[in-house]
Amino acid sequence: MQTFILAGGFATRLWPLTEKRAKPLLPLAGHPIIEHLINAIPADFPVTVSTNAAFAEGFRAWIAILNRPVSLVVEESKSDRQKTGALGALAEWIAQENIEEDVLLLTGDNYLGFSMEQFLAAYQQGTPLLAAHDLKNLSKAALFGTVITDPQDSTLVTGFEEKPLNPKTTLVSTGCSVIPKETLPVLKSFAALHPDNIGGIFEEFLRHHIPVRCFTFTEPWLDVGSFDSYLAAHRLLVGEQTLLAEGAAVTDSVCSGGIAIGRGSHIRKSELHNCIVFENCEIRDCILRDCVIDNSCMLQGVDLTGKMLREGTILRLT
Repeated sequence: MQTFILAGGFATRLWPLTEKRAKPLLPLAGHPIIEHLINAIPADFPVTVSTNAAFAEGFRAWIAILNRPVSLVVEESKSDRQKTGALGALAEWIAQENIEEDVLLLTGDNYLGFSMEQFLAAYQQGTPLLAAHDLKNLSKAALFGTVITDPQDSTLVTGFEEKPLNPKTTLVSTGCSVIPKETLPVLKSFAALHPDNIGGIFEEFLRHHIPVRCFTFTEPWLDVGSFDSYLAAHRLLVGEQTLLAEGAAVTDSVCSGGIAIGRGSHIRKSELHNCIVFENCEIRDCILRDCVIDNSCMLQGVDLTGKMLREGTILRLT
């Protein structure tokens, strides 16, 4: 089985953190978001990551230090207006590489808390399989694309609804699925007309009378698409710990909640609560709550709550 990871979005809702880096490369509990996915994929599955020209160098640098081989496919786009589209990128890769195997399709900015082994064990050869998270709350489900299953067989998908006002189910679609090799011709034909509609391929399968199966899980799932969801994923994985990367130091400071300090960053005489500090930052005499601080920031004497700071920010209050 081949693995294809979509990582070509521009993530404008997370600017300034994603101005110069892809969202899947944002640090989460000491590793890029996408690396948590990579670590869950069976070692014998070839992995391909799809990104855009703007973020290609960041992915090449990350791949160079990984402990497993990963191939990189680069779209020649540097803005949303130029993008091929997620489904179009997948179809193009299938055609160019002459893929004739099943494809494990993942979205690079998702955190999946379930066992990948259990998910793959639920796959029936030739039948598309998608992972659906049970929110157990109809109001929350209305914010997502929902997956409707057969009342007599909860693994058989009968339909989909996109952000329904009155959801029929608490199951929501996630960025994890298996596309069987038998269905690749249908995928390529659909992608030619709808290159942006990655989720629509499963509705297309149903229109072609191809059964679609559902793997339901209740373990954590987070789609890191905003500042709040990024911090939520951080709190989930880090808990009440303080994680220090190589060369990081915290002295004469108070840390509470989940704290992650990147390589080479130094925190002195400060109070931090639920914060992510990237690499090579200097923070002194500060109070930071629910903040994300990008690389090479210098902060002194500031009191901040709920802020994302751009790389290289200098703030000094005396």
